[in-house]
Amino acid sequence: MSQGPYELISTADGVVAKIHARGSAVLATPSINRGTAFTLQEREALGLTGLLPTAVITLEGQLRRVYAQYLEQGSDLRKWVYLANLRDRNEVLFYRLLTDHISEMLPVIYTPTVGEAIERFSHEFRRPHGVYLSVDHPEDVETALRNTGLEQGDVDLLVATDSEGILGIGDQGVGGIEISIGKLAVYTAAAGIHPHRVLPVVLDVGTDNLRLLTDDMYLGARHARIRDQRYDDLIDAYVTAVTKLFPSAMLHWEDFGAGNARRILTKYAATCCTFNDDMQGTAAVVLAATFGAVRAAGSRIRDQKVVIHGAGTAGLGIADMMRAEMIRQGLTPHEATRRFYPLSIQGLLVDDMPDLLDFQQPYARPREEVAGWDADGSQAGPIGLAEVVTRTQPTILIGTSTQAGAFTEAIVRDMAAHTDRPIIMPLSNPTSKCEASPDDLIAWTEGRVLTATGSPFGPVTYRGRTYQIAQSNNALVFPGLGLGVTVAKARRISDRMIAAAADAVARLSDAATPGAALLPPMDDLRTVSAAVAIAVATTAVDEGLARTELHDPIQQIYDAMWRPDYPHIDLIRS
Repeated sequence: MSQGPYELISTADGVVAKIHARGSAVLATPSINRGTAFTLQEREALGLTGLLPTAVITLEGQLRRVYAQYLEQGSDLRKWVYLANLRDRNEVLFYRLLTDHISEMLPVIYTPTVGEAIERFSHEFRRPHGVYLSVDHPEDVETALRNTGLEQGDVDLLVATDSEGILGIGDQGVGGIEISIGKLAVYTAAAGIHPHRVLPVVLDVGTDNLRLLTDDMYLGARHARIRDQRYDDLIDAYVTAVTKLFPSAMLHWEDFGAGNARRILTKYAATCCTFNDDMQGTAAVVLAATFGAVRAAGSRIRDQKVVIHGAGTAGLGIADMMRAEMIRQGLTPHEATRRFYPLSIQGLLVDDMPDLLDFQQPYARPREEVAGWDADGSQAGPIGLAEVVTRTQPTILIGTSTQAGAFTEAIVRDMAAHTDRPIIMPLSNPTSKCEASPDDLIAWTEGRVLTATGSPFGPVTYRGRTYQIAQSNNALVFPGLGLGVTVAKARRISDRMIAAAADAVARLSDAATPGAALLPPMDDLRTVSAAVAIAVATTAVDEGLARTELHDPIQQIYDAMWRPDYPHIDLIRS
């Protein structure tokens, strides 16, 4: 792989860096700079004599130093800035630090802290990363991608956002590039996808955020968000250019608004390798938790009755994936759909509601079916969560509403009165928007609940037993999915591949043990990602979607995982 001042070459003995640059150019190139880890011989050969302190420090010694510096930062935002600066000067050291402390640093490098960094993007801008595509110049899309210098076989994965639905803080314009960058850092740290084989992309279509539009420092297109044909033209130009230039690459969509996320995925899913983490990643990790929960309860997914509080992209993405699994387990499509009761801000979805989105319509109940289902006695009013739980007696209750405390004691006790092992997942982030805390859920169900949460929670002790709380974090799924797709060179991503990823995650946790978490912990994402990748790649082969042979999946996945170590240097004499 050629990157101008150096080349990285894979050999039987590992990766070799052929460095052409000399002097300060070496130290200014984060991909090859190793700072005080350069040996005296390397310093002499590379023109670094006198440009570094005398002592030679190993990678392990550097890690101790930078981790201590990281801990000294006064806030999570300052920690994010520190990590960003470290990445800009020493890429291997950055990824090694992140890999070694992934569960600790994930909330900093990604959600929720990256949201603050995105809001400050135009004011904190230091150096560009990724590709910026403008709705005002769709004719430049292919040129922009070519300007990266990457060729046809050089890219495995692109993460693109239009920044409309950033992490619960909404429209953030061009600053959304940081969500793509953060997502790709997780792909690398958790699954070993090489950082030089990925591209972060922002689709700058303007912004409706008046704070940004009136900010003289704002770096994006200074007009309202484009929502007409020009938007679709930019998306199509992007997909067309990527599939032409990087035909084996996976297209990951991130933080699009509800009106576009599903529409874009549906349009391109059958023709290229494309994935929406907000829909499919979230759904897959919830499906994994559900696999574990129903096994612990001695049941099957096809037998569940599901109430989803929050009928948006994430909530109904979960419904779609659970529904597909119910169909695989023998239900008809109609029977499976009827087992879901989603609620929006207007209450239970009913077929005569105005402004139902296209993806909500299949789950809307007929008005005549719910006649009289109104807690306040008003037939025309919204049917609330408490009424739905009372009427339907669900076995699963899922929260994607961002309504803190929505799962009240009365609702939870009502549900628990009708099912022996209630499965309750308050998934909204951050913690301040969580529908219920796990300690309350455990107490209100007398320890019978099977739960996973969107935010991290510590263990809960109840009546002498300690309960580990699973975090339903997409990072358990999407890095391994991307790795499996990359190794198999999958033509597209199927529902079965995503279900296989969910099942692989579920099997890494002993949910049947009393007090055990429904999902594996976040501190060993490399093992989780490898297991997911093997399941995804072998499923791609089984479905005829792989474009390469999988003769030894475990070895091939292992070999494909980049490890952040300094490569051997081949000293090119100028």
